Amino acid sequence: MLFLDANTLGQSHLAMGERVLTALLGYAVVFAGLLALMAIVFGMGAVFKAIGRKKSASAARPAAPAAKAARPAAEPAKPEGKPAPGTAGEVKRFDVPDKEAAMIMAIVADQMGKPLNELRFKSIKEVK
Repeated sequence: MLFLDANTLGQSHLAMGERVLTALLGYAVVFAGLLALMAIVFGMGAVFKAIGRKKSASAARPAAPAAKAARPAAEPAKPEGKPAPGTAGEVKRFDVPDKEAAMIMAIVADQMGKPLNELRFKSIKEVK
């Protein structure tokens, strides 16, 4: 007859308190690792956002003086009907009523935080 005791089955003789302590320490190690990983991900996100802001700011600065220098000395011929001051030309609309086009332009200007007369809309098309 073969008798198996706890040592031959790989079980240890830990008391209940030691088992609970071991489990809690294991959970604490895993939780600390997850917190460290979360901190690394948030830190990398902040670094990439700062780099993106820096690149967009440096790209926007040289473009403004170059645009002023690129203006021709003589103004191009304007159409017969002069647009109102502050307008940016005509908008081609495809299956979009005037009221909806105006609402879309106002929402875009509000979301971008810019005045409507500083934006130029080329066309508005309804996606079906």
